[in-house]
Amino acid sequence: MKDIEEAELIELAKTDKEAFGELYSRYVDRIYSYVYYRTGDEAEAEDLTAKIFMRAMKHIPKFVDQGVPFVAWLYRIARNLVANWHRDRSRRRTIALDDIAQWHVGQESPELESQILEDRDSLLAAVRRLPADRQELLVFKFVDRLSNAEIGDIMGRSEGAIKSLYHRTLLSLRDDFTQVEQQQETTRQNALREWFARRRSS
Repeated sequence: MKDIEEAELIELAKTDKEAFGELYSRYVDRIYSYVYYRTGDEAEAEDLTAKIFMRAMKHIPKFVDQGVPFVAWLYRIARNLVANWHRDRSRRRTIALDDIAQWHVGQESPELESQILEDRDSLLAAVRRLPADRQELLVFKFVDRLSNAEIGDIMGRSEGAIKSLYHRTLLSLRDDFTQVEQQQETTRQNALREWFARRRSS
């Protein structure tokens, strides 16, 4: 089954569990990676990934090719289940703590790459202050390395809208860094003034 084209494999998988198993093998790592980054918990990610593919197997007989890649359909199922997971636990959507250094940023965003190298903790804090959809966009972009068109298929937006959201997200991160740096500088200056004031009064 490994050599069968995806479109044919999907049709087979509607009635053949072995064919669905091949689809599972092709995409399970990508879906697990996405879920792990959205939950930050290996056990929960494994459980949710299993549920995602169980739901996919249940609904694949109704799958109709409308020009959207099959993996985008899987990501949509994953997004819904992860959103339910967060809502049930009253948790704000987040990303995994320790893996931000593994992001594949490169030339697409040299400022972001520099921030990862210089201060990963500050970057993580800034990312976590972003709205959930922008956090998710960064995961799609730098973990799954998807194109704007692919991300648009998953998130139900146009390629242009994803491009715009991506640029606004980078601007927000830059502004966040600038604000934090200004606050830190103000704190340092206040501390120095207090120190000099104590020296003069002693």
